[in-house]
Amino acid sequence: MIILAFFFLLRPGEYSDAPSDTSPFRLEDVQLFVGDTRLDIFTAPTTQLQAATFATLTFTDQKNSVRGEVIGMGTSGETRLCPVLALIRRISYLRDNAATPETPLCQVYNGSNVTPTRITEVLRSTVAALGPSLGFLPSDISARCLRAAGAMALLNSQVDSNVIQLIGRWKSDAMLRYLHVQAAPVMRDFSRLMLSGGHYTLLPNQLVPQALVPQRAC
Repeated sequence: MIILAFFFLLRPGEYSDAPSDTSPFRLEDVQLFVGDTRLDIFTAPTTQLQAATFATLTFTDQKNSVRGEVIGMGTSGETRLCPVLALIRRISYLRDNAATPETPLCQVYNGSNVTPTRITEVLRSTVAALGPSLGFLPSDISARCLRAAGAMALLNSQVDSNVIQLIGRWKSDAMLRYLHVQAAPVMRDFSRLMLSGGHYTLLPNQLVPQALVPQRAC
């Protein structure tokens, strides 16, 4: 669920069992594709599911989204950190436990469901294990940070901010609160660009004396 939250820029109420005005995605909200062919996630053999190259989530009652809106992701090329493979694992697990189409993706059998508190605990313990080289402390992290982390990953990859806003379903410039200038890849080349971009002259207005205006060939 952490992988899905990161790649799809999800709010905690969309991927976990949380008291919220946002509803978690259900099994029936998922689609898998092999190329242009859509699979039946309830009846397709596991081997066919594992061949999927694209996955989508359909918004139904989720906050700040258009009912019926669909967002999709392709495979990442990684064997674990991949939104498509993460959904395949969820589908397989739920099918093995006879889940219904209305079952939330975050459903856990023989245990407690995935909650924002559990997500926060996992993230904070991971940050503590990795140490201060990350540039932030465990107390800085919560389940809500996965949405910001996904947006920052896109920004660091030079994805246009308007595209990030579309992917994250932000309806306003509130998205800017999630993007951090602390990210080294964002700021690394700015001083060089500012120096090269600082060599310019302004077009004079009519109040600038003629003698001071650079002479140009007619």
